[in-house]
Amino acid sequence: MNALDVLKVSVINESKHDLPMYSTAQSAGLDLRASLEEAVTLTPGEHRLIPTGLKIALPAGTEAQVRPRSGLAYKHGVTVLNSPGTIDADYRGDVGVILVNHGTEPFVVEDGERVAQLVLARYVQLKWDAVEILPSTERGSGGFGSTGTE
Repeated sequence: MNALDVLKVSVINESKHDLPMYSTAQSAGLDLRASLEEAVTLTPGEHRLIPTGLKIALPAGTEAQVRPRSGLAYKHGVTVLNSPGTIDADYRGDVGVILVNHGTEPFVVEDGERVAQLVLARYVQLKWDAVEILPSTERGSGGFGSTGTE
């Protein structure tokens, strides 16, 4: 097994909380914490932008993905609305989390509460090649639900 890759990312922490850390040696995501002056209540169906107090400078060719925390989703029906949210390498503002309450009860977001996970991912950019015909495949244009049927 190979060692995990590690990339250094510059960060400004304007919150009152420690920098996010990995919970275990093989965790994919860092827990993001709310950075709030006062608690925020999400009523059922409501969504709000929750600041983290973190500003980052990602290396070129990477993105940070903001993903839901399974515990919040399972226990309270609270998740990240635009999941995964993408933070581009050239963005320098606050890493915000758009939380939505899909539950049946109000949910209170407290300062310092773990509200999402941050996962770093590499990507490649595409260059369009406009053509008249695409190469054929066995699947062809079969859409949603078309694979795995007999």
